[in-house]
Amino acid sequence: MVTRTPRKIETGPFMSERRFELCVTDIPARLDRLPWSRFHWLVVFALGASWAIDGLEVTLKGAVSGVLQDPRTLGLSSTEIGLAASSYLLGAVVGALVCGYLTDRYGRARLFFITMAIYLCGTLLTAFSWDLVSLAAFRWITGFGIGGEYAAINSAIDELIPARVRGRVNLIINGSFWLGAVVGSAATLVLLNPAVLPVDLGWRLGFGIGAALGTIVLFARRFIPESPRWLVMHGYSAQAQEVVTRIESRVERETGAPLLPPASKLTIQPRSHTALSVVLETIFRHFRRRSLLCFVLIASQAFLYNAIFFTYALVLTRFYDVPSARTGIYLLPFAVGNFAGPLLLGHLFDKIGRRTMIAATYAISAVLLVVTGGLFVQDLLSASGQTAMWSAIFFFASAAASSAYLTASEVFPLELRALAIAVFYAFGTAAGGVAAPWIFGALIGTGERAAVFGGYAFGAALMLIAAVVAWFIGVDAERVSLESVATPLSVSPQERSAIG
Repeated sequence: MVTRTPRKIETGPFMSERRFELCVTDIPARLDRLPWSRFHWLVVFALGASWAIDGLEVTLKGAVSGVLQDPRTLGLSSTEIGLAASSYLLGAVVGALVCGYLTDRYGRARLFFITMAIYLCGTLLTAFSWDLVSLAAFRWITGFGIGGEYAAINSAIDELIPARVRGRVNLIINGSFWLGAVVGSAATLVLLNPAVLPVDLGWRLGFGIGAALGTIVLFARRFIPESPRWLVMHGYSAQAQEVVTRIESRVERETGAPLLPPASKLTIQPRSHTALSVVLETIFRHFRRRSLLCFVLIASQAFLYNAIFFTYALVLTRFYDVPSARTGIYLLPFAVGNFAGPLLLGHLFDKIGRRTMIAATYAISAVLLVVTGGLFVQDLLSASGQTAMWSAIFFFASAAASSAYLTASEVFPLELRALAIAVFYAFGTAAGGVAAPWIFGALIGTGERAAVFGGYAFGAALMLIAAVVAWFIGVDAERVSLESVATPLSVSPQERSAIG
């Protein structure tokens, strides 16, 4: 329910009245008290499917790194392949910042379609790459789209999913990337098999197929409403009320049980947008500890993931003499382990708590990485053994990485949620991830196991630092509303003081 006192009316982008008046709303509480239903499964599918498509496409890019060194394809060196991967990550950084700002200003749903369309265009163009420059440029476009997806999707997940299961759902949706990776790794057995397809055709078909599948995601997103939280905070009270009422009616029909009354209300002062200066001041001045937490969590996992994932095929071909067409089969258990982590550990982030589980998953990942590096440098692992160890590491590291984005999406006020995700994704990826594929590509290019182990050790150190930071300054956000974790800027000063 929303009650208002007249102040100002404008026509907004939703083609109806936009009111900037002091109002009392129970919309956040109404969303949080909803029982799980098919509507929530729709949200999981429509938002998680994009990560699955991304996983398929990025997995294919990792698997073809060996093929792209073939003179019959693009004839790239390991360092140039790492450079193309870094270009993708640089595009993701820029896309996150641009689209994060637009998501907070113009809504989550609008950016769903824009970012996905850019991503699909970049993926399709990648299939037509003819040299290093074109490949790097098209990977940059693809990265721009996926960077924007991080901001829009993670904002919508938290604002539509009930508080009691927000952690596990966020982790599973982000972890669905690896479902696509499973499909992508299996597909490489056909696409990269020269006995089935010409060596310079199979990898191109893979990217084209990934772009075609993305149109399914665009269709599914038509059924996901704009975040009612965003609507009411930006003056669209009537639309927010309409959206929540439709969701409640649907949930009641699906569950066959009446809904409990909402437990709380907020008094807010809607605003058309939040000035960038206010956003930056809020993030870096008023939430300094949380900003440090998010930066460390994202930067550390970005280095680990981007260093290993984008160059795993190079390790297999260089040190284990695995044919480039066969590297995809080794990614299959790796991808399964990555998805199993968030799926099986996700509920513990809501039950045991964020602080304990984030610190534990980061620390365990670091210890296993050091052990794996030691076995690698002593040449005690086969290609299968190396893959098994990677799978064990990333069972925990995948949950850790997803929890980093969960943290960034829930510990800042709604008005700057998407941009906060974007800022820390951008800064963390720039600091920890953009150069990682290039660095590891160069280390692998030396042919020295000790050099590669140095990269592993550095990644483990970063993960251990993140575990310590999470333990001491982590935020206990489990099973409580977003508005309790971070009071919206739109909440009236009197109520803000009462909330604390």
